[in-house]
Order: sequence, then C-alpha cells, then structure tokens
Amino acid sequence: MKKILVIGKRGFLGNNISKYLKQFHKLTHKDMKSFNNYKLKIKNYDYVINTSINKQYINKKYDKKFDNDLRISNFISKNTVFIFLSTRKVYKSGKNIKETGKLLPTSNYSKNKLITEKKLSKKLNKLVILRISNVIGDKSKIKKIHNTFVDIFFQNIEKGFIIDNKKKYKDFISIYKFCEILNGVINKNLRGIFNVSIGKKIYLNDIVSWLNTFNKKKFIKKNMTIKEDSFFLNNRKIMSKLKIKNSISELKNYCIEISKKKFT
Repeated sequence: MKKILVIGKRGFLGNNISKYLKQFHKLTHKDMKSFNNYKLKIKNYDYVINTSINKQYINKKYDKKFDNDLRISNFISKNTVFIFLSTRKVYKSGKNIKETGKLLPTSNYSKNKLITEKKLSKKLNKLVILRISNVIGDKSKIKKIHNTFVDIFFQNIEKGFIIDNKKKYKDFISIYKFCEILNGVINKNLRGIFNVSIGKKIYLNDIVSWLNTFNKKKFIKKNMTIKEDSFFLNNRKIMSKLKIKNSISELKNYCIEISKKKFT
C-alpha cells in the first residue's frame, strides 16, 4: 500500500482517480486552492498526481505562473514519484504512434503540456509521464473545464443531431480502464514516458452509435468537416508490463452503460 496525494477535487479525472485508488492505497485528496496549506507535507507521500489545471494553461501560450505541475514539483522530494498527466496531442497525428513518435503539438494546450514535460524531466528524479488519449466517462455531475468528445456528442444530441464522421477514427480509453492502468503503474513502480490508450482504431461513427444506444428521440445526421486528423497510439510499452486486458468490446460495453444512464 502506497501513500498517494491526488491534487484536484473538482474535475473529472481527480474525482475518478481518487475514488478508484483509495480502494488499494492510503490516499489523500486535496484541491489546488488549498495548496499552500499542505505543500510542505508533499515529501511525506510516495506518489503525487496532479489533475488540477489552470484555464490560462489550456488557452494561452506558456507562462510558468499558470503551470500547476511545475509549481507542485518545487516541493517534490527525491523519494517521491510525480505522475504527470500529459496528452496524446503532443504527437503529430498518425497511425500506431509510439512514445518515440514525432512531436508536433498544434494547440496552446498541447504545446504547454510538452513544455511542462521537458521542465519536469530536467528537474525530477522520479517521474512518470502518461500521454493519454481521449478519456470516455460520465461527466454529467462534474464541472467541465473544457469539452471532450463525449461532451460534444451529448450537446449535439440535445440539439437533435449527430455528426457523420465517415471513416475518421481516434483512440479512446474508458475512465475505469485508465484508473486501472494508473494503479498498475504505481504497483509496478514504473518510470518514464508511456502512451495510455486502447491502442486500436476506434471509428467515430461506431462510438457515436454505442453512446446513442438507448436514445429513443429522433435525430438527423450532419456532415461536418473535422479539422483534426485520425490517429491511434501504440500502447505496447505500458501494456506489456501491466498485463491488463484492454479491448474494444470492453469500451463498447462501457459506452452503452453511459448511454443507459443518460437516456433511461
């Protein structure tokens, strides 16, 4: 059992990570606003995971005053492992992208994540960087800082339409599978950079269909241009170490459960 500090109480990731990990570890869950009250106690933890994020970090060019992870890292001791939650958006879009793939962030958010990755790598002795694909989960009761694919789907369906994505595909992972993998990273004492994803093509029209399973309302399909290119990550580096099942059928069933909760 590890002593773990999770920072970020209002968001989707923080709440789900905390709820899952406390089943297996001694966990403390704090928000970033109260950081000054406990920052000197961070050295007492085996692992620190930050899920909080500043809106300016998402939308604007890099400024260290908006970088919560860098701020937290100032208090990380040499015996504490820091797990940094990065994004697959640091890569150039493509198929079967490995951790050594070409880095080409295009948004301020992804550029900032890559800058933070580099700063933390130079600064910390014990660091795990997780480059995460699109996380699927029920966010209906969670305050959202920015919209995900699922958020946009439900917003569109409320307006009476879904988008026909034709042959476009992306890479997804359910929040529960992500938490399971995160726990595996901790239990196996992993270090380094890892892709976290299902590691397969998920066609967007398929996932839209799964999420719409229990919707009985009429809707129309719209053809809309999506700027973002298709992609999927190569997740073999981490999955070969954890031996965790991670299948499309599991993701499908999870999406259908979300649909059931939403529409029935």
